[in-house]
Amino acid sequence: MSEIVDVEVPTVGESITEVQLGAWLKSEGDWVESGEDLVEIETEKASVQLPAPVAGFLQDITKQEEDFAEIGEVIAKIKVAPKPSGDGGSAGGSAPAAAASPDSAPASSGEASFVMPAAQRLLDENGLSASDVPATGPGGRLLKEDVQKFLDAGGKAKPAASSPAPAAPAKPAESKSVAAPPKPQSTLMTGAADRSEEVKPLSMLRRTIASRLVTAQQTAALLTTFNEIDMAPVMALRSKYKDAFLQKHGVKLGFMSFFAKASVEALRRFPAVNAEVRDDSAIYRNYQDIGIAIGGGKGLVVPILRNTERMSFAEIEWTIADFAKQASENRLQAEDLIGGTFTISNGGVYGSLLSTPIVNPPQSGILGLHSIQERPVAISGKVEIRPMMYVALTYDHRIVDGREAVGFLRTIKEVIEDPARLFLEL
Repeated sequence: MSEIVDVEVPTVGESITEVQLGAWLKSEGDWVESGEDLVEIETEKASVQLPAPVAGFLQDITKQEEDFAEIGEVIAKIKVAPKPSGDGGSAGGSAPAAAASPDSAPASSGEASFVMPAAQRLLDENGLSASDVPATGPGGRLLKEDVQKFLDAGGKAKPAASSPAPAAPAKPAESKSVAAPPKPQSTLMTGAADRSEEVKPLSMLRRTIASRLVTAQQTAALLTTFNEIDMAPVMALRSKYKDAFLQKHGVKLGFMSFFAKASVEALRRFPAVNAEVRDDSAIYRNYQDIGIAIGGGKGLVVPILRNTERMSFAEIEWTIADFAKQASENRLQAEDLIGGTFTISNGGVYGSLLSTPIVNPPQSGILGLHSIQERPVAISGKVEIRPMMYVALTYDHRIVDGREAVGFLRTIKEVIEDPARLFLEL
């Protein structure tokens, strides 16, 4: 008799007792290699992949995507077996394959060999079939992201799916005499369908974000000050050297490295913005660990640039690019997000013109960047059109005075409008 091995939720960090399951990368009946990723697991800090403990056939999946599970809970089983010959690792004619065959039915009429539960729900809600949507998941699986991308592109069900509709005209003769009354009734029914609701649990990451934002509002005395920056000098410098920078360092030269370096200088001049309130004490740091807010696959995350003061422009750009790639693949680790003495958030990438960011406790400050827009400004008594950006600093007034906050933003403005200061340490 073949050995059955439990697939348990592993310990993923101190104080973490519960996780939320993401997409299953393998389906019941699949043969999996030892160490091969089975399912994505989301914690309150990051997303990780759960590998198979042994090689064999995956079976008895008890938790689906978006379900919650406790540490140590069994979420599936693996029937230990050698890799089958012939079908490249699929279950083939083995018993476990039978469990997957009902869900794999769409493969006969489309490209998907297996439809993930979340994808099926989205298909049902929009009157689509699996054959309408191209599948991009491992092994031809149809993912929720595939359906969403298909809908965002304006995709609709194939004509074959809507072929039963022409049968309706067979009843006009009967409904002709009562055609007038049904009109308001039909309108009411349509309105009722538009008012439907869907209850979904908050993801682990969203729970953590919500908790920390509320904590910041309740425990800190938050205040925001604003300024505006003429981006022309930095844009000219970037335009001049971006090709040479890319060729030498293998990464694009963006604006974030300039703002990170400018923040290092401002934090040195105004150390209170880099400090934190701990009980009845103020903790001042002699280093700058700057968090960069990045929109990831599961929401906003803030990985940390450790010792930003020691990093070059290329190291900053390369590290941010790597973080962004990991975030899009939900592969950031908890250690990438822990700590940080200051945060930079760029709402401008989403088109934000002005905002008041919220500090990431226990930090005492966050710099908000916004979109660059050409505006008329007065320069030496003349009106000129310049590329301008509003910047905002939200700070904890318990430890940072208004004078320091305003001085901090003025330093950012001075450095960005005259980038030579970064190299001359002025």
